[in-house]
Amino acid sequence: MAKDFSELTEQEILALAISLEEEDERIYDNFVQGLKDEYPASAQVFREMASEETEHRQRLMTLYRERFGDHIPLIRRQDVKGFVARKPIWLTRPLGLDKVRAQAELMELETKRFYTRAAQRCRDVAIRQLLDDLAAAEREHEAMAGQLESEHVPPEVRDHEEASQRKLFVLQVVQPGLAGLMDGSVSTLAPIFAAAFATHSSWQTFLVGLAASIGAGISMCFAESLSDNGSLTGRGNPWARGLVCGLMTALGGLGHTLPFLISSFQLAFAIAVIVVVVELGLISWIRHRFMEAPILSATFQVVFGGAIVFATGILIGSS
Repeated sequence: MAKDFSELTEQEILALAISLEEEDERIYDNFVQGLKDEYPASAQVFREMASEETEHRQRLMTLYRERFGDHIPLIRRQDVKGFVARKPIWLTRPLGLDKVRAQAELMELETKRFYTRAAQRCRDVAIRQLLDDLAAAEREHEAMAGQLESEHVPPEVRDHEEASQRKLFVLQVVQPGLAGLMDGSVSTLAPIFAAAFATHSSWQTFLVGLAASIGAGISMCFAESLSDNGSLTGRGNPWARGLVCGLMTALGGLGHTLPFLISSFQLAFAIAVIVVVVELGLISWIRHRFMEAPILSATFQVVFGGAIVFATGILIGSS
């Protein structure tokens, strides 16, 4: 089970820092291999950054051995709450410079936040000083990664890239909101339309949809709030993320629930189906716009999943 960052000892913080530096060094080495043919200047930047990560790791290991001995426990980023899973773009070929730059900026932002918070928690003066120094070094790395855009990224790519604030907006708002909207729009289809076909009553269907939407919203709110405290990743306050996710979940279900306030069942049903189509189209567009999913792939996945749940509700309600 992942450990909360606030529970880590100074020994565990240093061990985690060593592991993070080693991982970043290997990722930068992979960036070098993927960029050296088409972007040799950029590859050299990442080669230097990898070398600095090696130096950081050696400094951490030296201080660790002075304080705690030779044995370094294995603590990885996935063993501590608050880190975001990284998409392994370094395995992709050809490796696009725009994606590499964005990934590097997020890596350095995350590592900088880790060192800043870790330094605040450590009482040992030498450990705190080293962590402060490394946080400053990561700020320089973040700036270096950002400079790659102006120096090497083609203008047509640069025009479509957003700043770091956009990335944080995606992490803090779009991702939890999209997860909630997808869950609310899709998961409530089965109970709502099962009730519609079983009762042929607008009011009864509305009550089922209202209960399903609110219940799903509460559930997703707590699920998102407890999944990641956001302290190391910039994903923001977990309860704020949970609130966004919960509200969007409820909204996704209420969208095709509200039409059943219309007394005419046939009219309410027709409008609800139209709303479902609009919801699925909106989800596909958001995935394409903010999550960089191909529009055809995003549309197929969302519509196919929604169709299965919709058909399930109809079959159950008609039985």
